[in-house]
Amino acid sequence: MTVLAGAAALAGCAQVPPGAQPPVEAATWSVPAGPGPALTPVDFAQVPGWTTDKAAQALPAFLASCDQMASAPAQQLGGQGEAAARGGTPAQWQASCAAARAVPPGDDAAARSFFEAAFQPFGLSSDGSAQGLFTGYYEPEVAGARAPGGIYRYPIYRRPADLPPGRATPYFSRADIEAGALNRKRLELLWLADPIDVFFLHIQGAGRIRLPNGQIVRVSYDGQNGQTYVPIGRVLVDRGEMTLDQVSMQTIRGWLVSHPEQAREVMNQNPSYVFFREVNGVSADVGPPGALGAPLAPGRSVAVDKGYIPLGAPLWIDTLDPLDGSKMRRVMVAQDLGGAIRGPVRADIFFGWGKEAEERAGRMRQQGIAFLFLPKASQTAAR
Repeated sequence: MTVLAGAAALAGCAQVPPGAQPPVEAATWSVPAGPGPALTPVDFAQVPGWTTDKAAQALPAFLASCDQMASAPAQQLGGQGEAAARGGTPAQWQASCAAARAVPPGDDAAARSFFEAAFQPFGLSSDGSAQGLFTGYYEPEVAGARAPGGIYRYPIYRRPADLPPGRATPYFSRADIEAGALNRKRLELLWLADPIDVFFLHIQGAGRIRLPNGQIVRVSYDGQNGQTYVPIGRVLVDRGEMTLDQVSMQTIRGWLVSHPEQAREVMNQNPSYVFFREVNGVSADVGPPGALGAPLAPGRSVAVDKGYIPLGAPLWIDTLDPLDGSKMRRVMVAQDLGGAIRGPVRADIFFGWGKEAEERAGRMRQQGIAFLFLPKASQTAAR
């Protein structure tokens, strides 16, 4: 699944927004002045709250990444410089994956010992600052049907066969598609009851469609029309409908619902459009597959910019919970990508599915710092 990122994608905020909470923790290392990104090796003692996480809960997500890397050994995982040199290919993760499989399930102390033995932590920074932006996303559940009729009048589409590869040649815009550009192509995958649900499903990149008989159909991202993404939160701010610090998924949805005569025109200001595929064989108690192919784990999977962070890499995220302001410090795993995720100190946290996940993801827009865990040089060199 490729996602766009909840509040940040809606607001168009690439940097830390004025309304975000104060940083959880100042950098615990000497941050290079820049310019550009930097990886600074640190000790685990410099990772704030390192001994407080239930580290064993992160191992299933890491092992799921290991399984995907083993099945696609030639893939390029991403990263640059030191990150690419230590973790840019699946072969560089073989030793740590083998060690992870030997950790007793549920043993937090053993899991911490594994991370300390297998990885070198690096403090992440960019242009002389360690502070970054952390947002959230989730897997929505919405009402839909296999065929149009009654309230089910708004389609989500399969990937068109004539969709140009990459972004060099843009396809039909959102406004074109809403006006009927795909009507005769028989690409309708499912029909939803609410056009706003369709729009937010595009934002999240995956979802659970609840059919009238109670069956749940899972859908996931299968391409985009090549048009530039325009955040409608920014459109509403520019029109004076809300201020930037008021922008969240909840406030934007509320505005669209309360302004039905303007909602379609505002949504069409974002010409980007997402196509979907049906996902079969995925258990209801796990998330949708991310860009790496591994199922996303609530609170443990993140979307990153693979130009800096290799897919499959563990990270330590130090930020704040958006609902109660408590510290959120834990090991997460880079398993997904996002169109609004740009830069080394930037991640979109997958919060799961259901109402609580929706509430947390929609309001998540916090400052924080991050550490990237890469295989120790001795292990990568030993293969």
